[in-house]
Amino acid sequence: MLFTMVDPERGYEAAYNRWYERDHFYCGCMVGPWWFAGRRWVSPRALKDLRFPEHSEFADPFDAGSYLSIYWVHEGREDEAFAWAGEQFQWIYLNDRGFHHRIHAHTSNYDFGTVVNADDDGIPLALALDHQFAGLGVVSIVPTDGTSTAELSAWLEIEAIPRLLDSREVELVASWTPCQRPEADTVELKEGVPALATTGGSPNRLVQLAFLNVEPTVVWPRFREYADAVERSGRGNVVFAAPFLPTVVGTDTYADELW
Repeated sequence: MLFTMVDPERGYEAAYNRWYERDHFYCGCMVGPWWFAGRRWVSPRALKDLRFPEHSEFADPFDAGSYLSIYWVHEGREDEAFAWAGEQFQWIYLNDRGFHHRIHAHTSNYDFGTVVNADDDGIPLALALDHQFAGLGVVSIVPTDGTSTAELSAWLEIEAIPRLLDSREVELVASWTPCQRPEADTVELKEGVPALATTGGSPNRLVQLAFLNVEPTVVWPRFREYADAVERSGRGNVVFAAPFLPTVVGTDTYADELW
């Protein structure tokens, strides 16, 4: 997947939202080869206030990133997809189709790891961005010394994630790891083209996407409990946890509530 969390500069909230939704969402990603699904999310101030911990290596400051866009890329074709995206990104800015009044909180490519559904016949991950979920929880976890990312992921699947899912307020949880960026996606940027990627902290981190059947504030105490369970296990540390709402396509809803 491509995960890109961005802030508009103050005073450009609606302009950024319209540019991204009406142009960049399609021109920058969805028209590309092997990009097959995408969804935009937003974090108004009230949801940013629920983020934890207060200091994060995933986003600095921890409340950076008002808008989040997530895209699925066809597995096995990601090199082609990301190579196209790297070239397209430069073309966009060189042809005056970019938006300079924005700041990237975290943007990176990720490899799919695992998915756990509340029901055996639940909504497939491939359809999750098209389903009308009520919210999204993003959690980044770094394994402790002596624990591998694979070991942490396996423990989460067995011990911690089922507790998130048992009320059916959370439909599914997908886990991802940072991927090795393709060489074509790290070419030298031409003059006038802004830098895009940000590190997001430890290369051993897991990034989890929890798709919600309810508005995030309803279920967010469960994410606190989830983080506490991870910490008590001694296997990992939650370095970022943030709730998001889906954007209301075709409107500027929430654009005046970001700060």
